[in-house]
Amino acid sequence: MMAWLQLRTMGLVAMMALSVSLAEDSGLPVVEAEQQGPVEIVKKESHPVLFRQKRHWIWNSLYVVEEQPADIAYKIGQLKSSQRVEVKTFKIEGEGANIIFTVDHKGDLFVTRTLDREEKNAYHLTATMYDGNNKLIEDAGDFVVQVTDINDNIPVFPRTYNGSIMERSTIGTKVVEVRATDADDPTTANGELRYSLAPSVDSSGFEIDSITGVISCKTNTLDRETKSQYVVVVKAQDMRGMATGSTATTSVTITITDTNDNIASFTRKTYELHVPEDHKLNEKIGTLELEDRDQIQNKEPIFKILNGNSNVFNIELSPNKDGNVMLKQALDYETKNSYTFTVQVKENLRFTADNEKTAVTTAEVNIKVLDVDEAPVFSQPIYTFNATEERIVTNIGKVIARDPDRASKSIRYSILDKDCPIGINPLTGQLFTLRMLDRELEATHMFQVKAQEEPSGLESFVKVNIIVQDINDNKPELTVDEIFVCENDLTNTVIGTLRATDKDDQPASFSFSLASESSNFSIKDYGNSTADIMVKQGPFSLDDPKDYSMDVRISDGGRPIQTSITKLAIKSCRCDARRIPTQCKAGARRMGVSVHALIAILLCILTILVIVILFVMRKRYQKDSLASMKNSGEIHEQLVTYDEEGGGEMDTNGYDVSILTSACHDGSLLRHPDHHPHPSLYAMVQKPPHHAQPTACKGDMAVMIEVKKDEADHDRDGFPYDTLHIYGYEGPESLAGSLSSLQSSSTGSNLDYDFLNDWGPRFRTLAELYGVDAPDYYHQY
Repeated sequence: MMAWLQLRTMGLVAMMALSVSLAEDSGLPVVEAEQQGPVEIVKKESHPVLFRQKRHWIWNSLYVVEEQPADIAYKIGQLKSSQRVEVKTFKIEGEGANIIFTVDHKGDLFVTRTLDREEKNAYHLTATMYDGNNKLIEDAGDFVVQVTDINDNIPVFPRTYNGSIMERSTIGTKVVEVRATDADDPTTANGELRYSLAPSVDSSGFEIDSITGVISCKTNTLDRETKSQYVVVVKAQDMRGMATGSTATTSVTITITDTNDNIASFTRKTYELHVPEDHKLNEKIGTLELEDRDQIQNKEPIFKILNGNSNVFNIELSPNKDGNVMLKQALDYETKNSYTFTVQVKENLRFTADNEKTAVTTAEVNIKVLDVDEAPVFSQPIYTFNATEERIVTNIGKVIARDPDRASKSIRYSILDKDCPIGINPLTGQLFTLRMLDRELEATHMFQVKAQEEPSGLESFVKVNIIVQDINDNKPELTVDEIFVCENDLTNTVIGTLRATDKDDQPASFSFSLASESSNFSIKDYGNSTADIMVKQGPFSLDDPKDYSMDVRISDGGRPIQTSITKLAIKSCRCDARRIPTQCKAGARRMGVSVHALIAILLCILTILVIVILFVMRKRYQKDSLASMKNSGEIHEQLVTYDEEGGGEMDTNGYDVSILTSACHDGSLLRHPDHHPHPSLYAMVQKPPHHAQPTACKGDMAVMIEVKKDEADHDRDGFPYDTLHIYGYEGPESLAGSLSSLQSSSTGSNLDYDFLNDWGPRFRTLAELYGVDAPDYYHQY
């Protein structure tokens, strides 16, 4: 067959005749490089007046078959001009020029490499011609080299396919669509695919569209419970499915999905269940197991109790699509200890069930109630009683609890709140007040009563409300805005309105009157719990130093009647024509003070007085203590001059010089409280007379020393202390040495002090202090 190809490029029009012969039997186009006629190239001139002779490009057809070996370059066409012009050089430019495609001096075009249409199916080139002087003969002309396809690629399935279809689907229901690809030219038979299913047992129930690749079922009897999965093999073949075409296969897994096409069936005809009587409501007692071949998401059993007891029990669907027996009503072993009923199960199916004739759709349920030792049960869920305030009530009401068991054990009652003003009889549950109630402080008392069973200790609780009933026990109180009287107010002018309040709950009707006669004001009671204050007699003046007030008596209408008197202060003001005060004299407010406020004020004053008295007494006691320590004329100094301790001697940090203080009190010397020894011989001879003791305590130092020494002689419990005493200096040759314990403590303890006995009575006690035994005649006791 003949075809004409026209090319337009940059002012050139090329006409090329191609002869194409197609081999219909093989499906491959065969291109023959046969020159049918000249190819004319015309250059368009931009000047309409000037013309020149047309010149022509002449070449053979430019088609290349892919995959053709090019070990030796082969000719695919020729470039030629129709004019008789000597062409010395041909040049080509563009895709693959001088690499894949070359041209010689004759204009012959060659291919030097093997081409692949799947990589590139066309090459765009430009050709130019030059004469011997290398002068361009004509403008460049464009041409295309087409790569023709051969069946050199096989079909490919790009992925794995899986499909699903619901069981019992109708014929023709789509399952899945498969698609293969072929790299060959899809416009030719090389790239046209056809699909088919490989014969097998699994594929017998399915078919595939040969062009689209859609797999569908061709039966309506698919059953998941019989076979849940099928594997079919799909074949794809190019060349429109001809035997010479290339093929590829893939396996497609088809899953049969479940639908509810089976009836649920009980696994047993009789179920035995046990439940304690204290089982909680809406909780499971047991499970009625079912058998259903369908998958769990498609099980839809419906339960029904046929012969009563549906008010006590209920069947609910469990997560596993079984039947849970639930408790709807409280059980009581003492009332009924067993239940029997029949349960039916059914399902709403879209298809006729496979097991319709074999399914067990009813079952008998036997439930036995087990006895449990139960806690006491109150007769009411909440108790509410009334109690009158401000009195002791011995019989408010009674809470009653009983033992629901057949044993009927004893019950004790108690109130949980230890601060509750209500008491309870532990045996009878009788309520009474422990102290008087006050409705104004707390109108309702709420608490819990515990009933405990003995001896099991089981207990239950109930809420009790005690509503305090009001009595008329509060005095009315005056509630009034600031009252003022104008200087120019006339007689019977209303200067204010009286109102009152009452803390009692009873509706009160207040009446107002003057508690004492007032020369300036009067009260007019309207009988509706209000009254007006009216001017009785004037005039009033800001210059008048007198303060105006009135005693108002308020009575309520309760039983008994409560009355209060309140002093109401009234300011005098200078007012304008509209009785608006412009200047007022400061006046006292009403003087009424509540009893609770007075008690609080008195307690505060009493507390302050007690604190002041205690503070004064403490200060006076401290002064007396200091005076008793310092009223003596003696001065004692502690001599601590040594730099090191003696062997074993304790430090004297805690030494108290007041121990040696023996001041005179009331004209007598201090003596040991336990011993009353007879005076020593020296004391009887040398001690001044009794009437001279005050002089010794206050004057003569020598007498004081003698008195103190005499006291030391008679003090057998005294210990030596390092204090400053006045002694005559005996000189360095004295055998006695120092009398201070500071030095004696550093010497040996075996010194001989017997010579002290020879010194006379003056040193008798001193000798005893240092361990020298005195003759018996020295002891006077």
